Amino acid sequence: MEEKQRKMAFICSKGTLDMAYPALIMGWAALGNGIDVTLFFTFWGMDLINKHRVDKLELAPVANTSMKMSMMGVKTGNLGIPNIMGVLPGMTAFASKLMRDKIADLDVPPVGEFMQMLVDAGAHMYGCKMSVDMMGLTKDDFIPGVEDIVTAAEFIDMTEDTQIIFI
Repeated sequence: MEEKQRKMAFICSKGTLDMAYPALIMGWAALGNGIDVTLFFTFWGMDLINKHRVDKLELAPVANTSMKMSMMGVKTGNLGIPNIMGVLPGMTAFASKLMRDKIADLDVPPVGEFMQMLVDAGAHMYGCKMSVDMMGLTKDDFIPGVEDIVTAAEFIDMTEDTQIIFI
């Protein structure tokens, strides 16, 4: 009996710094295990492939109830930042810098570099046609490695027999 190639597809729907890494890390691990990997970017996830946004992703502390500054290296005990603090000027930049520093300390590459590593290792990347049209983007707005802009129906067809993870 012939063994089928295992395939995974990640639907990336969010464009924040903290939501970029789950698909990148799992995709990298899958590629390392010989699994075919596809990434589909839709709605705010388009920021991950937008060459003008990919290296400017942010982490907003407002309404992020799980965000504990102690996890980011700020000594607050087990307390989070009160939501009202998140609206202060500079808090998004502060939280984003802390997250980037923690990621760099772990020798994990920035999002743009990580995306290129995935492409170089054989991952396939596609933009969502509806999101592209809605946001007035073209393929020229995307980082190298984005293979095409496809409809949801085309994505469904190309990922038949594929494990799909929505992020």
